[in-house]
Amino acid sequence: MNYKIAVIPGDGIGPDVVGEAIRVLDAVGARFGHHFEYTKVLAGGAAIDAYGQCLPEETVKTARAADAVLLGAVGGPKWDDVPGDQRPERALLGLRKALGLYANIRPAMVFPDLADASPLKPEIIGSGLDLVIVRELTGGIYFGEKGRRDTDLGPAAYDVEQYSEMEIRRIARIAFDMAMKRRKKVTSVDKANVLESSRLWRKTVADVSKDYPEVELDNLYVDNASMQLVRNPQQFDVILTSNLFGDILSDEASQITGSIGMLPSASLTDGSFGMYEPVHGSAPDIAGTGKANPIATILSAAMMLRDTFGLLDEADAVEKAVDQFLHDGFRTADIARGQGRVLSTRETGEKIAAFIGA
Repeated sequence: MNYKIAVIPGDGIGPDVVGEAIRVLDAVGARFGHHFEYTKVLAGGAAIDAYGQCLPEETVKTARAADAVLLGAVGGPKWDDVPGDQRPERALLGLRKALGLYANIRPAMVFPDLADASPLKPEIIGSGLDLVIVRELTGGIYFGEKGRRDTDLGPAAYDVEQYSEMEIRRIARIAFDMAMKRRKKVTSVDKANVLESSRLWRKTVADVSKDYPEVELDNLYVDNASMQLVRNPQQFDVILTSNLFGDILSDEASQITGSIGMLPSASLTDGSFGMYEPVHGSAPDIAGTGKANPIATILSAAMMLRDTFGLLDEADAVEKAVDQFLHDGFRTADIARGQGRVLSTRETGEKIAAFIGA
């Protein structure tokens, strides 16, 4: 089978980690008889440097023509003085909107061989952690009306949080469908005691839940949810929440696992198309040093294999290779903690690819 992948390496360590994900995909292709065709395009700071804009139209066209998108990371202090509507991070919002990627799926798991890397006590983590955050990605305050105005207190800025019932309903169905394949529990996170948008969110999610009688639905305010994530993360299965709250909670969950460098994500639309990227940022201070952990991007590629291409055995092979890498005592700098053999970014990709081909 042939698959077209639009590759956006991005900024900082983005090219480093994406290169190793491609190495692993090529190993999958060699073992299972697939061909992955990569078309590299620019977005973020690299696109600003090359074209004077963070998201060139050619990048969007290439992404639309592909079967899936593999993204590294964008941004960095180099572009801090760029106007807000053209900052590298705006490329992400533009891609999500242009490609209709309204559902962000962020698994957070603790690998057994990395349980000691979590900052939480062993009795809290228990035998492991396995939850997933389903974040609405194209609505809410990030895409609402925004601007500046004069007030009695002087110059002010505003950002409008707005959600339609349709936007809430479709992301809720993603969460409930996912829960049906897991432990059948959805925790919906909002701020319904204060925000009108959250009151519509809670009402709509409750309505959707009627179509899933087997799934238990809990509601938590976002402040309580953030506390419960560090107090008792084992209680969560699928967390459903808005764009802003999901952005914050997913980063909190990533730190519970011990390293943000281990966590993949997928941004999906209706159908099989998706954009796959690590949760971590561009970390320009370690770009090109060999210290970046490519495993989050490699696991994002595994999600691509499963969720977009329907290649279940191939996705399993990648995840098993990562498990073997960790079980055999290999580490990257961010997860070493004085233990195991520390490998560079490239060596990590080579080792995981070798496990797939073995």
